[in-house]
Amino acid sequence: MAVLEEPSESNFRIDPKDLEESFTRGSGAGGQHRNKTDTAVILLHKPTSIQVRVDGGRSQWANRQSAMALLRARLQASMTADKTKNRNKKRKNQVGSGMRGDKIRTISYQRDSVTDHRNGKTIKLRAYLKGDLKDLR
Repeated sequence: MAVLEEPSESNFRIDPKDLEESFTRGSGAGGQHRNKTDTAVILLHKPTSIQVRVDGGRSQWANRQSAMALLRARLQASMTADKTKNRNKKRKNQVGSGMRGDKIRTISYQRDSVTDHRNGKTIKLRAYLKGDLKDLR
């Protein structure tokens, strides 16, 4: 079971043209009412292909409200996941992964040298510490 934050209807709108709605009979116990009425609601959000099915209640109206709330929550969770993924991708492009392959320069005090790994050039440490980087470019 997933617990999703329930978004309010005011800040998240779903265009009715993007929805495909169908009704079926519910499954499971419930007797004659369950077997003769189409109370289960299936909602499909066409742009994202996210589908929800609710058949818990005896009322088609109540099931439709529950299905809309569930669909809204899943769409918002999907959008939040996309935003987080894009943010993490941008951060990784800016910062790198922190692995050795991301290094731009190696500063070696013992060998008195600074090596730029982008172009393979090496200069003296003293020149680097003074801010003289023209030989590294």
